[in-house]
Amino acid sequence: MDDDLLAEAQALLGLKEKSALVREALKALIERESARRLAALGGSEPGLEPIARRRSFPA
Repeated sequence: MDDDLLAEAQALLGLKEKSALVREALKALIERESARRLAALGGSEPGLEPIARRRSFPA
């Protein structure tokens, strides 16, 4: 592992333990990749039945 990179990340996050740093890095990686995959789906499902929406009426 790159010791300089680890030291910089520890300083930025205020973490002293390398295991905590790796845990946070893995969480961030999983979150980023999950969001990327969701965005890649494009938000469309052509065969999906229309979903009833709530209508807001003026008060």
